[in-house]
Amino acid sequence: MAELLDVSPTNYEHDTDVNLQLGELDFTSEDFLLDEVDVHIQENLEDEIVKEALKKGVDLRHYSKEIEQELLKVENESVQDYIKESQNIASLHRQIAACDTILERMEQMLNGFQGDLSSISTEIQSLQDQSIAMNVKLKNRQSIRGELSQYVDEMVIPETMIKSILECPVTEDDFKEQLHELNHKINFVKEQSFRDARACLDVKDILEKLKIKAISKIREFLLQKIYAFRKPMSNYQIPQNTLLKFRIFNEFLMANERHVAKEVRDEYIDTMSKIYYSYFKGYSSRLTKLQVPSEETKQTMGTKLGHCFSVRARYISKVFEEAAARDDLMGVEDTAKKSFFSSKPTLKNRSTVFTLGNRGEILTAELEAPVIVPHAAAKNETRYSFESIFRSLQFALMDNCCREYLFLSDFFMVSGSGAQNLFESIMGKTLATFIKLMEENIQDSYDSIGIFLSAHVVYRYQSIMSKRNVPALNRYWDTILNLLWPRFEYIVSMNIQSVRECEPSKLGHIDNRPHYITRRFAEFSAAIVGINASFPNDRVNRVLGQLQAEVENFILKMAAEFPQRKEQLIFLINNYDMMLGVLVERTSDDSKEAEMYRDLLAARTQEFVEEILAPHFGGLITFVKDSEVYLERNQADKLQAEEKRVLQIVRGFNNDWKRALENINQDVMRAFTNFKNGTQILQGALTLLIQYYHRFQKILSQPVFRNLQIKHELINIHHVMVEVKKYKPTF
Repeated sequence: MAELLDVSPTNYEHDTDVNLQLGELDFTSEDFLLDEVDVHIQENLEDEIVKEALKKGVDLRHYSKEIEQELLKVENESVQDYIKESQNIASLHRQIAACDTILERMEQMLNGFQGDLSSISTEIQSLQDQSIAMNVKLKNRQSIRGELSQYVDEMVIPETMIKSILECPVTEDDFKEQLHELNHKINFVKEQSFRDARACLDVKDILEKLKIKAISKIREFLLQKIYAFRKPMSNYQIPQNTLLKFRIFNEFLMANERHVAKEVRDEYIDTMSKIYYSYFKGYSSRLTKLQVPSEETKQTMGTKLGHCFSVRARYISKVFEEAAARDDLMGVEDTAKKSFFSSKPTLKNRSTVFTLGNRGEILTAELEAPVIVPHAAAKNETRYSFESIFRSLQFALMDNCCREYLFLSDFFMVSGSGAQNLFESIMGKTLATFIKLMEENIQDSYDSIGIFLSAHVVYRYQSIMSKRNVPALNRYWDTILNLLWPRFEYIVSMNIQSVRECEPSKLGHIDNRPHYITRRFAEFSAAIVGINASFPNDRVNRVLGQLQAEVENFILKMAAEFPQRKEQLIFLINNYDMMLGVLVERTSDDSKEAEMYRDLLAARTQEFVEEILAPHFGGLITFVKDSEVYLERNQADKLQAEEKRVLQIVRGFNNDWKRALENINQDVMRAFTNFKNGTQILQGALTLLIQYYHRFQKILSQPVFRNLQIKHELINIHHVMVEVKKYKPTF
């Protein structure tokens, strides 16, 4: 220990010499060391102690030796301190060595632990791999177990199914449920047999026997329900609703035995085809007997009845009303005919042929009303118009066809063209019969309004079926419309021809009241325009325009029969006013036809007002017009020659103006059948008179008439207006 801590002065000095020698070698060996010495010297010079010594003027060599002595002293003292604490240092050394030993053992233990942990991690990884493999095996086994369980359940035929199929009635819910399961198992076994599953062989025979038994029971049940339709007076809708509850039966037959399903379907088609044909044939024949006959039909019946059946003939005359006949045309004059029931002449009123009346309700309130019951109507001695018979037939057909089409689509599981073909196989014969019947009835009808209403009944029924999503009768409706519209055009063309050929000179006495031909046209036009607004048709507008042109020509020809223009204008105004009033009442106020007649009426009214003022105030009116022309041309000097004329006008006006107003009032009130229109024309005439009188006074205020003495005799215009107000209507 002493040797270790040998820090004697001798050794220290020796070391110091060696260091000095090395330092000398270092300072003399290389040039670059000089630079470092300079740096050290510079650093020493910057030292605070050195700076202080230099300030005091101390010799650095002496100062360096003093420092070295102090350092040596401190070093010796430090060595003594280490010697004194040698035992403690030795103890510390032993403790450190012991700690090193302990740490070494701990290192060995930790290395052992690390090895153990490494082996444990490997084992855990192995266990994790084993767990994953076991989990996969478990899932696979569970999946296989589920599929095998389902497969076995699909294959196995339970006793409850066998018992239900063999013993339960087909109407019970248990049979339907087991039938559904049976159908599912049959499909499943078929699918598995394609995969060569041997388990199918164990159940195939049992399933086949159950299928045959189920088909047999279903076939018998369905055929019985279909045969129930054939019972007299039976309501076939009830068994149809019953069949809808068992639509699964037809589905089962379609899936497993198509020839049986076809047998059931063919039996249903044959049965329902005959039922519908019989029903609609009988209904249509009984219903058409309730139609109002025409005059021609009554004449034929009267001839057949003879005199021996005069009582019955009187009964028929009482019950029957007249429908439109061939000669019921717009341009044909009302004539007196002798009835075959009596020798007295009867006056035929053709105006009802062209009037809509309450017949338009067939498109609103009566459109979906219950059908006509023939025996009840016959008992009540009720007769119906063409369109009422038509509506009842078409509504019955539409209602039954909609129900039948929806039943076929639901029960037989068809749609689109398949449903249409199946429907036509049932209703084809009935529809053909209906078309033939409609063709005969339409061709025998001369009731243009009835034909027109029937066409619009078809349009509305088409719309109803479209909303119900039933396209079954689309072709039928088109066929009926193709029968109705040509007939309507033909009847209207007959009316057009009758008006064109009508000669005013052959119509006897003519007065200025609205003519019955124009009244017929007004009623007919209002009816057609009002109804056609819902479903516009260009064909209707075309033929109606042709008829309107002929009627306008007829009115002008009739007006030409009057010798005076005033009478002609009264006739035209009365007719135009009547037609406008009917159109506005039955249609909209802003229709094209109403606007046209409103313009014609306004033009003729203006002309009439001028015409009626001329006899009483013609001189004043002519003078005003001539003077205004002079003033417009700046020729006022020409008015100087008119002083005498002005004198006559003023004095004539002063003498006769009140009497003239009264005469005008009486003429207008007697001339026009429409009191409201007459008062409006009167007010227009009096207003125009006030305007002319005002313009007359304005002309007299011109400088050329400045010295005219007669101006003082002019009646004040306010006085004239007060008198005119006496003729103002109080309503």
